[in-house]
Amino acid sequence: MRFGLDRLIAEPELRRPLAGRRVALLAHPASVTADLVHALDALAALPDLKLTAAFGPQHGLRGDKQDNMIESPDFTDPVHGIPVFSLYGEVRRPTPAMLDSFDVMLIDLQDLGCRIYTFITTLLYVLEAAAATGKSVWVLDRPNPAGRPVEGMTLRAGWESFVGAGPMPMRHGLTLGELGLWFIDHFGLDVDYRLIAMQGWQPDAAPGFGWPGSERIWVNPSPNAPNIGMARAYAGTVMLEGTTLSEGRGTTRPLELFGAPDIDARALLADMTALAPGWLAGCHVRDCWFEPTFHKHAGQLCAGLHIHAEGPGYDHQAFRPWRLQALGFKAIRRLRPDYPLWRDFPYEYAFGRLPIDVINGGPGLREWVDDPAARPADLDALAQPDEAAWVAARMPYLRY
Repeated sequence: MRFGLDRLIAEPELRRPLAGRRVALLAHPASVTADLVHALDALAALPDLKLTAAFGPQHGLRGDKQDNMIESPDFTDPVHGIPVFSLYGEVRRPTPAMLDSFDVMLIDLQDLGCRIYTFITTLLYVLEAAAATGKSVWVLDRPNPAGRPVEGMTLRAGWESFVGAGPMPMRHGLTLGELGLWFIDHFGLDVDYRLIAMQGWQPDAAPGFGWPGSERIWVNPSPNAPNIGMARAYAGTVMLEGTTLSEGRGTTRPLELFGAPDIDARALLADMTALAPGWLAGCHVRDCWFEPTFHKHAGQLCAGLHIHAEGPGYDHQAFRPWRLQALGFKAIRRLRPDYPLWRDFPYEYAFGRLPIDVINGGPGLREWVDDPAARPADLDALAQPDEAAWVAARMPYLRY
């Protein structure tokens, strides 16, 4: 199969509309060809393409910024001599000076298929800026490694943020290029947009169910996205960023495990199993120990649970990471009603709101966790109508 970048390089006819136009690239470390040449180098080597600028999203073009809310500076690329602008530094949206550097922006970003992953918000901001200034945007499409399943409540009106670009569920099941089509329609954007589609992507095919297995090497799109298991679990485990529990940052398996020094992992798993065994389906959940080297609970021995969304026990259709992680929170609240679960800080610069609510695009999940009378069926009743509505709404935008 071929990703959008590989097609653009291999098929000169795709590039003809770029002739004589100034081209910018928005990319990160996973923006590589099939043989692992970075998009910046591969595009700069094309004699018929004039590359005049590059842009980096959160974590930077180089992917060197480890944590959230660590900004990247602008710089000049030492090899190609072009400016590299940060869209996660002093600004989140392209400035007039940045927009003056190109006519067409190529976007080559490996996404994780989750609403909170900020690359999709950056895509929206670029589309809005392009619509206002007459610039063109091309998305060089890549797989959604979490595949097509949909899960979670729709982001509520008024809860938009840098981790909530629009009214979609947590796990949206679209590629970045397909999301661009939806953004344009949903927000009524008049923009010259082109999707350079993949060839041969089969999002429902085993064993990758979104990621093309051994055909492509996984490169971290952000520092704590090390493998496919993490990408599959992320629509649930990302909620840990709004809690006092470690999400495994500072370990070798971030966002696949969670825990803290003061919890009983085996009791936690037993209560989760008793409360909603179906929400544990499709994966293996194993109690474990870990000691983060940085971030939450650094240097402390933590008891926790590891979510294994891989191997022979993985069932792509049955696995529901958002519900699984919600169940973990609910079990903690049942076992320890006074446990200080929710963090309070300006998560991704959203002031005056609890991070768990910003992440979920509303307070519904937190309220369900904190309500002693609320049962798993109550969360299903909140989420299932949203999930069904999104499955229908996204249909016109599916290209694979």
